[in-house]
Amino acid sequence: MKTEKAQRGNPLNRALAGSGFRMTRQRQTVYDTLMSQRDHPTADEVFGRVKKNMPSISLATVYNCLDKLVECGLVRQVNRDRDSTRYCANLREHGHFYCRDCGTVHDIDLPSGRPAELGLSLPPGFRVDHMDVNLRGVCPECGARGQS
Repeated sequence: MKTEKAQRGNPLNRALAGSGFRMTRQRQTVYDTLMSQRDHPTADEVFGRVKKNMPSISLATVYNCLDKLVECGLVRQVNRDRDSTRYCANLREHGHFYCRDCGTVHDIDLPSGRPAELGLSLPPGFRVDHMDVNLRGVCPECGARGQS
C-alpha cells in the first residue's frame, strides 16, 4: 500500500482533491487503465479492461469514475456524431482523426498558434477560446485493405 505522502504526491489524487473528490481504488484503476493504452476507448471498453483487474467493479462505477476524471480535467471526452463517447487521456492540444471504416480514433498533432496564424479567418470581433479539430477519412490499415 502506498504511503499517505506518496498518495498526496499522485497527480490523480491532487486533481481529485482540488475538485473536492477523494481518491478511491476504483478511480485509480480506471485512470491507470486509460493511461496504459491511449486509444480513445468507450466506457464499455474501459469497463471490460478494468474488470480484468477488478472483477467486482460495476459499469455504473466505471461511468462515475470517468465522469469525475473528466470533471477534474484529467481526461477529455471525445464525441463524434451519434457514436458512443470516447475518453482521451492525452491532455496536450491535439486533434483527432476518425477512420470511417474501422471506427478507430487517432491523435493528431496540431501546429501551435492563433487561428489567423493557422490560416483561419474569423469575422471581426470574434475570439477563439478553444479549438476542436476533427478529421475523417481512412486509416492506413483500412486503406491497405482497399475498404474505401
